[in-house]
Amino acid sequence: MAWTKKILRVNLTAGTCKEEALNMKWAAEYLGQRGLATKYLVEEIDPKCDALGPDNKMIMTTGPLTGTMASTGGRYSVVTKSPLTGCLACSNSGGFIGNELKNAGWDMIIFEGKSPEPVYLYMENDKVELVAADEIWGKTVWETDEWLHKKYQDPELRVAAVGRSAEKGCLFSAIVNDLHRAAGRSGVGTVMASKNLKAVAIRGTLGVGNIHDPAAFFKATEQGKEVLAENAVTGQGLPALGTQVLMNVINELGAMPTRNMREVQFEGSGKISGEAMLEPRASDGKPNLTTNGACFGCTIACGRISTIDSSHFSVKDKPQYWGNSGGLEYENAWAFGSDCGVDDLDAATYANFLCNEDGMDPISLGSTIAAAMELYELGAITKEDTGGVELKFGSAEAVTWATEVTARGEGFGRDLGLGSKRLCEKYGHPDLSMTVKGQEFPAYDPRAIQGMGLSYATNNRGACHLRGYTVASEVLGIPVKTDPLETDGKPELVKAFQDATAVVDSAGLCVFTTFGWTMEDIAPQIAAACEGDWSVENCLLVGERIWNLERDFNLAAGMTGKDDTLPKRLLKDAAKTGPAKGRVNDLSKMLPEYYSIRGWTEEGVPTAETRSRLGL
Repeated sequence: MAWTKKILRVNLTAGTCKEEALNMKWAAEYLGQRGLATKYLVEEIDPKCDALGPDNKMIMTTGPLTGTMASTGGRYSVVTKSPLTGCLACSNSGGFIGNELKNAGWDMIIFEGKSPEPVYLYMENDKVELVAADEIWGKTVWETDEWLHKKYQDPELRVAAVGRSAEKGCLFSAIVNDLHRAAGRSGVGTVMASKNLKAVAIRGTLGVGNIHDPAAFFKATEQGKEVLAENAVTGQGLPALGTQVLMNVINELGAMPTRNMREVQFEGSGKISGEAMLEPRASDGKPNLTTNGACFGCTIACGRISTIDSSHFSVKDKPQYWGNSGGLEYENAWAFGSDCGVDDLDAATYANFLCNEDGMDPISLGSTIAAAMELYELGAITKEDTGGVELKFGSAEAVTWATEVTARGEGFGRDLGLGSKRLCEKYGHPDLSMTVKGQEFPAYDPRAIQGMGLSYATNNRGACHLRGYTVASEVLGIPVKTDPLETDGKPELVKAFQDATAVVDSAGLCVFTTFGWTMEDIAPQIAAACEGDWSVENCLLVGERIWNLERDFNLAAGMTGKDDTLPKRLLKDAAKTGPAKGRVNDLSKMLPEYYSIRGWTEEGVPTAETRSRLGL
């Protein structure tokens, strides 16, 4: 079997690290990573607990295909209760540390309690210890990574750490691994820092064995790689332009959230697009994009590595930021660009570097800055609040300043660190927060992509594109083309994407593979790696079970069907331009049908029949 069958339980209060056997009955029901760790969390914590209190737990977890030869099999997730939303948080990351954890012989690490003093966890295969972190507490992620590598003198050591933002209580802080990959959403880094846990450093040399049927696994994974290589998106578009391939496409569709989602198209999108990243700058003749990169086992290589113009206002006196970090993805470019009305490519790149360095979710941060800009425009936020800074739409200087003070937790940065929902409530305009369940929107306007509106509203971790990416169908025609402005059929589409994504996340694979793969490509890889029934039908049943388990947690935490909604702006204010001109999101038409298809009551609660069918 592809599981190691071992978990590590770290009691931070007592300072102990103990090995336990993986619950294989649960593994058969929830597969791994997202699903299996959620099952552990649901069984072990009170959903109403304080997310930043010692009773919350944090699980770092791999999937059965993590560390194997499956394409993109390097993913890991962090599962906990979110301080940003109060919902279940599951944040997924690439890079190399997931593979390292699996190669060290562990399926997951469960952190519980709170250390009395700052510590980090050091793991070298079976050797595991908690070590005092006094010297790195208060340091950035990059400084922490450098310090740990110098201490252990091992270039293959993999580090996941939190930065200053998490220590200061920023509610959307991330856990950054491999310098620029992140478990980025929902504030999982804030939970980690609340436990006085600064970093996890892992070296694994054992390899991944126990593949159920090695010959079948080799065949299935090789066939899968061929499919990805031949696909226009995974074989051409993503390697060439990364996720930034979407910038101009989404803008032309009229689905580009602009200036805190007041508008649906941004006139400066071409200046911050993937194509723009390839163009030589007039100042030094070099492009923003240095190279692309790949996570462990990835045959797509959508990652970006960028270099900023050394004379640019944001970095001219800061050579450490000129290059060598993760470049802009579509979401980051949108968050610091279109949503703030900014078309300065290098300024957005710098803000993204700061998010890597100090562990912040750029989607939540950019959206929160955009909300603050609208509040400033209305006079609700003043120069007195910002220390004299003009927080205007279109100001690249304002965006970089806001990112800096949020990273350090200083002054107005503490307000920005609350996230959009709490910020807008504090300054008297809650309707200006573009959030669902307290989590900020990604870069797709649901007035122009109707299915994404339903997906946002019903997602178990708040507004999120990666839990049901109907853009694949509504915009790219994958696996079938559907009309983005049509609501008919969208409840079925959203449910199908949500259930399938739960399987992909739980297997240890990257969701980007689904641009090329269907479950007919994924299930044979799981079946060859893992003992048991992993047919297409059973995989999808597992995905549905995971989705409903997450829903159960949120309902027990206090969420209701009333939280399955969108901001009034998207339900009442019609798009002003583009193909969706005159349209709002028709959530009220889609939501009742979605509940029915899910087997939920009119209030959004799984029925007894649904719970019985899924074994909940």
